[in-house]
Amino acid sequence: MKIKPFNHNYFLGYVNEITPQYIKIHFPSSVLLSKFHFEGVNYAGGNVGNFVVIEGEEYGFLARITKLYLPDSERKEISEKAIEHSESNFHPSGEAELLLSFSIFEPDKIQKTVSKYPCIGAKVFSCSDEQIGKYVQEFGKKETDSDNVYAALGKLTANDAECKISLNSLFGRHCAIVGTTGGGKSWTVSKLIEALIDETVNKIILIDATGEYKDICPSENSIEIGNGANVFPYFELTIDELYFLLKPSSKVQVPKLMEAIRSLKIVKLLNGNKLSISKDGQQIEIPIHNGVIQKAKQAKRPYEEYYYRNYIQIEDKKCNFEFTNLAKQITQECIWDSEKNDVNKWGDRNETDLSNCISLISRIGNLMNSPEYNNVFNFNNQSDKRLITSLIDDFIANGQGVLRLDFSKVDYDFQVREVLVNAIGKKLLIEARQGKFRENPIVVFIDEAHQFLNKSIKDEYFDTKPLDSFELISKEARKYGLFLCLATQMPRDIPIGTLSQMGTFIVHRLINDKDKQSIENAASSANKSALSFLPILGEGEALLVGVDFPMPLLLKIGEPSKKPISNTPRLNNNI
Repeated sequence: MKIKPFNHNYFLGYVNEITPQYIKIHFPSSVLLSKFHFEGVNYAGGNVGNFVVIEGEEYGFLARITKLYLPDSERKEISEKAIEHSESNFHPSGEAELLLSFSIFEPDKIQKTVSKYPCIGAKVFSCSDEQIGKYVQEFGKKETDSDNVYAALGKLTANDAECKISLNSLFGRHCAIVGTTGGGKSWTVSKLIEALIDETVNKIILIDATGEYKDICPSENSIEIGNGANVFPYFELTIDELYFLLKPSSKVQVPKLMEAIRSLKIVKLLNGNKLSISKDGQQIEIPIHNGVIQKAKQAKRPYEEYYYRNYIQIEDKKCNFEFTNLAKQITQECIWDSEKNDVNKWGDRNETDLSNCISLISRIGNLMNSPEYNNVFNFNNQSDKRLITSLIDDFIANGQGVLRLDFSKVDYDFQVREVLVNAIGKKLLIEARQGKFRENPIVVFIDEAHQFLNKSIKDEYFDTKPLDSFELISKEARKYGLFLCLATQMPRDIPIGTLSQMGTFIVHRLINDKDKQSIENAASSANKSALSFLPILGEGEALLVGVDFPMPLLLKIGEPSKKPISNTPRLNNNI
């Protein structure tokens, strides 16, 4: 049905003042502010928070009432008797924030209002639920889209208008769901996942920090991490990620660690062959015992020649070597650069270097023997484990719906969570760059994102590159079909480079000023009048702002069919 925004039967008042930020409205009678029905359509009237439409010469305007008041002369007449008397009449005034404009001749077509304003005396009308619902449905819709898919998130708080939001608008520029504990983030995550499953064929990868979404997908699509059965193999980590776990000091330990990794990569490439060359009719060989290159007092030439012939494979960023031999190889690297009488040979053991590397060797042993590390990264290289990388690949190739990665049993200490999630992000980013998701985009949800995207992992001895996989995803992966949705109660702890790339924000109750400031800085459309609602939002209520949304929306998130397990235990007096 075509929208008919201007009809005398739902007239409210007249515009009597116009500023760049708002307009003032004169209501001839307070009776006009009440809710009413006309031809079976519900109209919210003119109370604070309600939407109104304003008639112009070529354009109409949608506005939200932000303030109502009576003239001073009428305030003195207010009493219980006057209010209840049928012949009493007040003439309130109000302020309204201009949100968007539309063509008088084509009311369905909307645009942000920038330089267009109504005139003094322009008529103001109540906006029907149907009309505002249709406008919301148009948000983010591109002219080139032959069809669109929508998420029925809930209803506007101001009236009963259904909010069907374009999923392309929500996720096309990445999405962030923020709010304090108990604000309703988990329901919103479940509602969005439910909409993606019902309305699209796209796959979802959910990083479940606490295990509260275990009912959202079949058990065969849930991968429990941290119990030792499912592991992310260490050889799929990057060297930088291994550094975060080993924390080598930069002066002595980093050079020895890198030399040991190069040596073990050479052993891996040799695949049981000898490390030797023929020179002047003689065979020069560097001994390899139990997978470790013995360097002390050996000729350098075979090693150097093999290294330069295989430079690209040896200097790649992967940990494709036998980790169980790393400590022994570091011991072999603690030697003098050359013999005193022959620069073409390595020298004998350097006890000072070995002493400086003792703490690094100890940390390597800790990685292999501690369940917190070994149950996640399989540093002992046990063969009876299921590889998370293979499970993700199988899901992307043949799965459907949601793949849930359960982190509830992954230790919070030692940066295991941060490194693991970063490694998963790096894997997905590499595959996205290869064009695997262009035809069928993938949406990655990260619950409690502040636990995983913290870049401040360093100490007084160790400092290296940040764990920045998801910052890179937020900056470049959109064009490859890899979309990101973060859920966090502390947006101030999300790296600003990641948060600034979020095109859509669903903001539940926020009280902390730093959290509110981080949202205001990242979401340009979140104006001050909209942000003022954040501290008083009720459970499940949220402010939706975004690049593709011409105006902020205050809505009540609907109940998902599969609820997360996030209820707070109740205190009781039972013994």
